[in-house]
Amino acid sequence: MEVTSFFDPVTGTFSYGLADRASGTCAVVDAVLAYDPRSGVLDTEPADRVVRWIDDHDLALRWILETHIHADHLSGACYLRGLRGGRVAIGERVTQVQQHFAGRFGDAVGAGRSDDFDELLADGAALDLGTQQIRVQNTPGHTPESVSFYAPGHVFVGDTLFMPDSGTARTDFPGGDARALYCSIQRVLELPEETSMHLCHDYGTVDRPRACGQTTVGAQRDNGFLRAAPDIEQFVVARSERDRQLAPPTLMYPALQFNVRGGRPPRAEGNGLRYFKTPLQLPDALLSATS
Repeated sequence: MEVTSFFDPVTGTFSYGLADRASGTCAVVDAVLAYDPRSGVLDTEPADRVVRWIDDHDLALRWILETHIHADHLSGACYLRGLRGGRVAIGERVTQVQQHFAGRFGDAVGAGRSDDFDELLADGAALDLGTQQIRVQNTPGHTPESVSFYAPGHVFVGDTLFMPDSGTARTDFPGGDARALYCSIQRVLELPEETSMHLCHDYGTVDRPRACGQTTVGAQRDNGFLRAAPDIEQFVVARSERDRQLAPPTLMYPALQFNVRGGRPPRAEGNGLRYFKTPLQLPDALLSATS
């Protein structure tokens, strides 16, 4: 299995292309579209780089995989499928997330249908990729539908873990669970220590300004956050305290509305235009003064 990474510096997101050269087939993990919230302009350039990679290597796209419903970038999954085929797949618990956000965004996302994705993946599912297989491993905690993808010698963990000097996923999103995340991390760390671990995000640090999306299972066993909170009770306390300090992702509302539909834009309204909606949280004083 050959792995190629694609980095979007605006959102700090890594996407991945997995190629089985023997069969000429490939999969893509966590594809990205660019979005400017100031202008409302969507740009396909990050996903187009993946398309060029597919074409330059004469590959057939079989799988377009999502590790979870991302809140920090817009998914290029549906766009890739429209250009090069393949099946869009995500963890089967995505229906819980769709139902939740249908209540938040209403007609912008619809009722939340399972057929927004081609495949809903159960824990342990095996996805054929030519002469290789990709195995699905449930890793909830950041979100309930989060999954990791294991291919021989490689694991793609989404937001479950960041670089060893950067910690772990947050757990304050709807359905997030610090206890579940701790258990998911322990399960990933049971893989052979030489396994290459591919991350969805890295923003660098003061001491390491350059983003890096790859580490190993062995290196993550010395993850600084886990070392400081080595058992589940300490982890839950530390993770909850850290989450209270975090601001919402900049693209959270647009990303959720787009991504719960498999990378499709909101439905057009009566004037033919499409909108991202932002639920307002208004103080009582403002409500009473303007009612």
